[in-house]
Amino acid sequence: MSNIHRPILKPFDRDRFELVEDYAYGIVTIPKGYRTNGANVPRIFWSIFPPNSPEYLSAIVVHDYLCDKERYKLADKVLKQMMIALNVAKWKIYTFYFACRVYHKLKYGE
Repeated sequence: MSNIHRPILKPFDRDRFELVEDYAYGIVTIPKGYRTNGANVPRIFWSIFPPNSPEYLSAIVVHDYLCDKERYKLADKVLKQMMIALNVAKWKIYTFYFACRVYHKLKYGE
């Protein structure tokens, strides 16, 4: 089991969540009130990769926040690190990581 503190989230809209209190991971602090929709996974894959799975939602919150700050490479690196610490299956970690890296390289050149 990991030693990552889990964020406290509340639903605020259909498929969207809001941080109830500040959430910190490493040097990243996400302010209370930050909103996320979870992982941007195409609906066809939701049975394998639910967008708001507690298994990796902590990592997704940090990833989304860093992406909002346009720190794509760092976001992807932290996503991978956190998913490893959360003991997510290796195949899921690398599927998420490589999908994000390819998307960010194609869209933003990062």
